[in-house]
Amino acid sequence: MASLHLLRRLALRLFFLSLAAVLTAYAQAAKLNVLLLVADDLNCDLGSYGHSRVQSPNIDRLAGRGVRFERAYCQFSLCSPSRSSFLTGRRPNVTQIRSNPRSGQFSTDYKPTPHFREFLPDTVTLPQLFRQQGYFVARVGKLYHYGVPGQIGTSGLDDLESWEYFVNPAGRDKAEQDKVFTLIPGSYGATLSWLASDGSDLEQTDGLSATAAISLLEQQHDKPFFLAVGFYRPHTPYVSPKKYFDLYPPDKIALPSLSADDRSRTPEAGYASAKQEQETMTDRQRREAIQAYWAATTFMDAQLGRVLSALDRLQLAANTVVVLLSDHGYHLYEHGLWQKMSLFENSARVPLIIAAPGAKGNGRLSRALVELVDLYPTLASLCGLTAPQYLEGTNLKPVLDDPTTNVKEAAFTQLRRGSDYDGYSIRTARWRYTLWDDGRRGEQLFDMEDDPRETRNLAADPKRAEVVESLKSQLRAYAQAQR
Repeated sequence: MASLHLLRRLALRLFFLSLAAVLTAYAQAAKLNVLLLVADDLNCDLGSYGHSRVQSPNIDRLAGRGVRFERAYCQFSLCSPSRSSFLTGRRPNVTQIRSNPRSGQFSTDYKPTPHFREFLPDTVTLPQLFRQQGYFVARVGKLYHYGVPGQIGTSGLDDLESWEYFVNPAGRDKAEQDKVFTLIPGSYGATLSWLASDGSDLEQTDGLSATAAISLLEQQHDKPFFLAVGFYRPHTPYVSPKKYFDLYPPDKIALPSLSADDRSRTPEAGYASAKQEQETMTDRQRREAIQAYWAATTFMDAQLGRVLSALDRLQLAANTVVVLLSDHGYHLYEHGLWQKMSLFENSARVPLIIAAPGAKGNGRLSRALVELVDLYPTLASLCGLTAPQYLEGTNLKPVLDDPTTNVKEAAFTQLRRGSDYDGYSIRTARWRYTLWDDGRRGEQLFDMEDDPRETRNLAADPKRAEVVESLKSQLRAYAQAQR
């Protein structure tokens, strides 16, 4: 009898252990994975965003199965501040990251542009939240700030607490810097520079990153994952294999027209991102720079497509939230400006696509105003995780189910000009209003419905005085709330 009783107890224990294992496996299988795809310096020159020239078939394919956000905005139009913001869910004055590090100030030397951990040591980053909840959390390439091309192949200003595993590829583009054409000899990432490479896709850093990401997808079948893939292109130097350059003959590229304000650079603060070496470019060089940027965009799109195809091949797409975004927008001679660091629409607006399994709005576009700081609470909500209460973004899940829904009335972007002064910009459904140094260095108001290219500054128009005062009040309240 004692032996029979013992056998029954053992059998019952084995039953419950087996049941627990099954329930655990079911719970893990039921969790949504996350594939976060972050491009570097990518603007909205994309087919799915209505651009007639740039070929971006894979981003367009993702837009066809997710929600494409027409009005998404970064919180700071510069790499490190923006990435620190959306990966922590905090706004730039809270992270206190408002500039990029100078050359050599990476990893252990954070001053005078420190790491957000110095100010928010206990903050739980977006990937860290998933790591705490039992996800396999990995990074490939650039997620936090890295100098390009100098820091390719390193961890740059990364955050080790965010990741369980990481890969830092370095390809042919890192090794062939001496072949790159640049407006300033010896400078690549901070100025306009480009190269039509003789190498193949798979030799480039982004090609290696796609290969590493595919390998990780193939390995992670038995555990929910959060995989962040940071592509380096189309950041300068605009490097891609020559076949991508051939898609965009320079003589077929039309340069943007400039307004009277653009030509006079009024107000001066609005145009202070202009660099001396860009002022003497020929029209031929301008067209070649645009050609190279578009080529790098299409090359990056091809690598992104390899990752998406692997997700489909491995039958993971039905259980994976896929997000594409850029850290900020980018100028290609609009307003006579290049790169980032302005508060015009081209610099503040970013591509953002979220494809969430089962979302009712998939395949549609949304004109709701959204911010990159909204990404953290949205992904936490979609995956059933409890996000920290201090997050400053808004959950976009209602928009994913109904793209006509609005969850906020305005989006905010800011800048710091050296150590001298700040600029703040507010984007509403109709207006973009920018205040430089609290108005001491000028203000700009554009009617984005009637003048989407921002050619007429209406800030001094008496007919718009009430609009200016209302938007100015909102900007001042936004800046004050972060102090």
